[in-house]
Amino acid sequence: MKHLLAVVTLVLAAVMTHAQLAGSNNNVPAFHSAPPAAGAKLPPILTEKQLADAGAIMPAQKAAYKAAAKASSVAYQMPCYCFCDRNHGHTSLRSCFEGMHGASCSTCMQESLYTYRQSQKGWSAKMIRDGIMRHDFETIDLQNVPPIK
Repeated sequence: MKHLLAVVTLVLAAVMTHAQLAGSNNNVPAFHSAPPAAGAKLPPILTEKQLADAGAIMPAQKAAYKAAAKASSVAYQMPCYCFCDRNHGHTSLRSCFEGMHGASCSTCMQESLYTYRQSQKGWSAKMIRDGIMRHDFETIDLQNVPPIK
């Protein structure tokens, strides 16, 4: 009887733990569910000159930063699947491009370019975020990135 009670207790604990983990969003990085408030002062995205001064001159690097700047409020609403929210305290994909992190991370660059491209197609932030959560950004080829005007 003692063993049965121990097994039942263990099974219940496992079920409760699984239910808690399944209901959490620990696997989704930080993002904002709405655009920044009107008039909100966000840190600037690094410019092409700032990137060049830091040695980031590859076409994908320049395009990703330009994309983040052009789709700033949308990038603000995207998670970043390099999980920099946990290591660098970033609050969204946009945060990656306020410093040099985005220049050295292929995930950030792919997500930025994906976000920009989909926003240019008229996709809503939710649609783009859903695509990022499906990892659709991984189709972006960083070796063949056209410049962003």
